[in-house]
Amino acid sequence: MKYIYGPIKSRRLGLSLGLSLSAGKICNLDCIYCQWGRTPLVVSERKEYAKADEIISELKSWLLNNPREAKELRFVTLSGLGEPTLNTCIGELISRVRKVSGLKIAVITNSTLLCKPSVRKAILGADLVVPSLDTVDPQIFKKLDRPCAGLRLDKIIKGLVALRKEFRGQIWLEIMLVSGVNDDIRHIKELNKSIQRINPDKIQLNSPVRSTAEKEVFPVKRDKLEMIRKILGDKAEII
Repeated sequence: MKYIYGPIKSRRLGLSLGLSLSAGKICNLDCIYCQWGRTPLVVSERKEYAKADEIISELKSWLLNNPREAKELRFVTLSGLGEPTLNTCIGELISRVRKVSGLKIAVITNSTLLCKPSVRKAILGADLVVPSLDTVDPQIFKKLDRPCAGLRLDKIIKGLVALRKEFRGQIWLEIMLVSGVNDDIRHIKELNKSIQRINPDKIQLNSPVRSTAEKEVFPVKRDKLEMIRKILGDKAEII
């Protein structure tokens, strides 16, 4: 199958079935820690990178052929190889996936397009949004996430703040921490100022444990993760 992966069992989502909204890696970031490797072409254009009918057809087939696993699913997750909000059919897919599966929908996004009202509106039908915010420092953003030209952190943060005002479901903000890049305590305190504005339901701290796009990308040690968790407060957890 081109668009379905999993099911994957995780501590935060339980058993979930993943849907990729592109057949290959389509993203507007080229993060040094990405488990899918380098982004072949960093793009900013939103379009139908995969047709909704094809994705839904695969989903129907999987549900029909895996009835036992389907009963155990907690979420269908829209994420996959790249950034799902680049696909203009994401809103349609959320609606159709719910009708086909009857399951809760999670959207995992890098947050870069949430500054667009049309993107926020498209994902309002989800039950859970897991956006990322790794830094509030433009230089760290450039080094860590290697964004497409034109992406600005201030707009990304404003988009996250706007999403919180409009979205009625849960928002779990994910922060990927890389040793020596964005784990400095002074940086974490500045990051926390923006997190307070965003007001997510949870703050989830992550650090690379799988293969990464670049070599010399190291996880943050557990004791430092615990220190960062305490700085970010009661909503923060290490995943």
